[in-house]
Amino acid sequence: MTTSDHAEEIGVIETSRIADRYTAAQALGVVRDGVITGEGPTTQGRVHFSRMLDAADAAWCARILTAAAVENQPVSRAEAEALFEINDAAAERSDDGLFDDLFAKAIVHHAASASGLPVPSRTVALSPDTAIETWAPTQAIGVNTEVLEWIARQMRSNRRNNNNALRRLVAATVIGAATMPLVQQLPNMFDLGM
Repeated sequence: MTTSDHAEEIGVIETSRIADRYTAAQALGVVRDGVITGEGPTTQGRVHFSRMLDAADAAWCARILTAAAVENQPVSRAEAEALFEINDAAAERSDDGLFDDLFAKAIVHHAASASGLPVPSRTVALSPDTAIETWAPTQAIGVNTEVLEWIARQMRSNRRNNNNALRRLVAATVIGAATMPLVQQLPNMFDLGM
């Protein structure tokens, strides 16, 4: 990587430089790359092993997702996809569940907003101090089947899908919001096998 490439990556992840959800998704890609390689701007100044996700990585994701420019916008599909990629890239975790909490909340934030349901600001919704049950959809009205199917495909294709708490939380929040007939139409959607 050249010096200018490195400087460009640092610029992408500076939260003050995040102008929209597209640049937030790009910045999450830089975090993903750091998790994969153990190198890059998000890992500087600390020991970081390849395929390891630590509390600093989770903090980068939280800062990116709550940058001022995107604070009052719903989590986009591109941002949600980047979070699935980070989750998949991290074979080891040393973040005390911070990323899993943020990941689940961001996915539900995307699903609810894509269904046209109201969601709080990202700072409120994604905060570790806010219980997801206080804002996530609890009614079947308005839940978008396409979004549920997309989440199911992402979770099925994700090699690192052994976090039962995360799967239960996403399934209970998103699928629990759907009617029983919809759940029956999507058998084994999350392969919860708990």
